[in-house]
Amino acid sequence: MAVHPTGPGSCRVTVAGDLDVVSATDVREALRAAVCTHDRVDLDVGQVTFCDCTGLSALIAASRAAKTHGTELRLCAVPHPLARLLRLTHAGSVFTIESSAS
Repeated sequence: MAVHPTGPGSCRVTVAGDLDVVSATDVREALRAAVCTHDRVDLDVGQVTFCDCTGLSALIAASRAAKTHGTELRLCAVPHPLARLLRLTHAGSVFTIESSAS
C-alpha cells in the first residue's frame, strides 16, 4: 500500500495484493487518515488480487469516513473480481467508481 499526494488537497492510495483479514486493518487506518486530511482521495485498487469480507468492510468504512469529512473518495481501476463482489453485495452504490476507460 502506498499514499502519494496528487495535488493540493488530494492524494492517490494504491492497494495491491490481497485485501483480507491480514491487511484490512492497515488499509482501514491508511484510508481513514487519507480521507480525514484530503478533500479528494483516489483509491487505486487495480492490483488487488483478492478481497474478503474484512477487506470490503475496510473499503465501506473508508466511504463512511469520507462522507463524514466531506471528502470525495473514488475507486479507480477496479478489477473484475472486486467489481463483481461490489455488485453482488450491493456495496458498489456507496462508492464513486472511476471508469477504467481512458
